[in-house]
Amino acid sequence: MKTVALKKIKLFFIALSLCSVSSLQAQYVEPEEKDKVTELYPEVAFDSVYAKSVLAKGTGKITGVAFTRPRTKFGYKAPLADKIKASKITVQLFPVTPYLESWLELRKKKENRKKKVYVYMSPEAFRYRLEAVTNSEGKFTFPDMKPGKYFLTAIMDYSLSKSYDAYTGSGYNNYGGRTDYYERKQYFSNHAERLEEYVEVKSDGEVVKVTLK
Repeated sequence: MKTVALKKIKLFFIALSLCSVSSLQAQYVEPEEKDKVTELYPEVAFDSVYAKSVLAKGTGKITGVAFTRPRTKFGYKAPLADKIKASKITVQLFPVTPYLESWLELRKKKENRKKKVYVYMSPEAFRYRLEAVTNSEGKFTFPDMKPGKYFLTAIMDYSLSKSYDAYTGSGYNNYGGRTDYYERKQYFSNHAERLEEYVEVKSDGEVVKVTLK
């Protein structure tokens, strides 16, 4: 009995050893192309001291309204269509710095969401910002601003109601004629727009109005 038990123990450890060797030889599994995500960051150094000084309290004010318009089938915003108000969204304000300009340029050249290529700010640069939340009319305010150049950005999510004629069946009369019947159905299409604009406070106490669209 002891011999049989000893053999079982040896077989167990041999199997365990083989599993360990197998796992060491398969440490990396190449991900599918569709799962790969590329993250890019600006190479320009971020000046936190300057950014902090620009965002210090002043006596100026930035007021604005955010909205968008539905896009045509060609991808352009329809200029005569009704405005879609940016209700209850967060507007972010960044001081204009060489780092910010580099980030915008890199995003313009390299970002491709379909290919999962994203351009981000560093955590430190992203931290130096102010935020405002719009009301139901899309209006927002940044109080206590110093003179300087700023960049406003926001992501606006919205849905549009659309309709189509759904075929429900056909009817035939005594003469062989056919009538097709349709039912009007509604559906919603979801959209996300990036709203961005530069704004400048030129002097102490100035109130600057801006449209973010």
